[in-house]
Amino acid sequence: MQMQEIRQLAKQHGLKTSRQNKVDLVRHIQSAEGNFDCFATAIEGVCDQQGCLWQADCFAAAKKAAH
Repeated sequence: MQMQEIRQLAKQHGLKTSRQNKVDLVRHIQSAEGNFDCFATAIEGVCDQQGCLWQADCFAAAKKAAH
């Protein structure tokens, strides 16, 4: 998901979007939705959060962070 889309989603939840990177912003959205704030922590490519909106981006971000 592009940052512009993420910022729009964050604003829908009443979150401030300035000066936040993608990982932090997605984690805040996850918390606001009542979900685990686990974005980019699936370093082994394993996640038990079925149907998560962020899963594809999460795996890519976790892989990038591991290197």
